[in-house]
Amino acid sequence: MTETTVAEVMAELATLEDPRIRAVNESHGDDHGVNLGKLRALAKRLKTQQELALGLWETGDTAAKLLAILCCRPKAFGLDELDTMVRQSGSPKVHDWLVNYVVKKSPHAEELRVAWSADPDPVVASAGWALTTERVAKKPEGLDLTALLDVIEAEMKGAPDRLQWAMNHCLAQIGIEHTEHRDRAIDIGERLEVLKDYPTPPNCTSPFAPIWITELVRRRQP
Repeated sequence: MTETTVAEVMAELATLEDPRIRAVNESHGDDHGVNLGKLRALAKRLKTQQELALGLWETGDTAAKLLAILCCRPKAFGLDELDTMVRQSGSPKVHDWLVNYVVKKSPHAEELRVAWSADPDPVVASAGWALTTERVAKKPEGLDLTALLDVIEAEMKGAPDRLQWAMNHCLAQIGIEHTEHRDRAIDIGERLEVLKDYPTPPNCTSPFAPIWITELVRRRQP
């Protein structure tokens, strides 16, 4: 890889910049103006290029970081690299993609889940909770779901937004996947009222845990 390669990609990203998209994204905390469909098309053309991905990430540009996530080789990152990257993620979209597209595929995911969940930085902690939610759904063996509900019950109401959202997702997932904990999960959601008034578009499921749990369970019934 040469600097020119990164420069060429950055120049192409600049041509994709749309002020209207930037305005919408910035209202959600994401400082970029590139249509994600076009970004994915560019990533498909570039294919997997780990060195290029590293160079794009190092630019610090949000659109470049998103592209880096799509072009990287998730299992090539070391534990310390991923820890640094989640702290550098900045925008919510970069943070979300990094956790879902890279960390979840990493052999270090479980070690990072445990470490991040207890991190004093609420954004880092939210990554740990996202990984816990993944385990609740796909590999719950070894998780203490009662203890998780205890923490959610005690801490979710006063948690910062992104951490609160991640804990709420975990609460809903426990209720959806685990019948024996469903009543308690719904009860916690009803008492804490987290995201109860969240504006939900038509035909979308509310993120309010009692509604979310009830609706997803209903859909799974024969």
